[in-house]
Amino acid sequence: MRFKNILAVIVIALLVTSCDYQKNNRAGDVEGDGQKDIREGDPVVYGAGLDSAARQTKNKYASKPEYDERTAKIREKMFNSKGDGSN
Repeated sequence: MRFKNILAVIVIALLVTSCDYQKNNRAGDVEGDGQKDIREGDPVVYGAGLDSAARQTKNKYASKPEYDERTAKIREKMFNSKGDGSN
């Protein structure tokens, strides 16, 4: 019974703190910090709106062939096909 009460308080606290999740996403919003956002309103950095992705994250870059071997080794190490969990 006590565990359920503690769990309920934690869940409620998490829900209350997540309600205004956008309030800390911009520099200068915190009172008294003295910072001015030099990129304020820049759609490349902040996107078209508060919930949209920035345009710079949509850029696609050509892959470099010299990184292909390294990428393959990293993938093999991370997702080994043996399935025994050893590295």
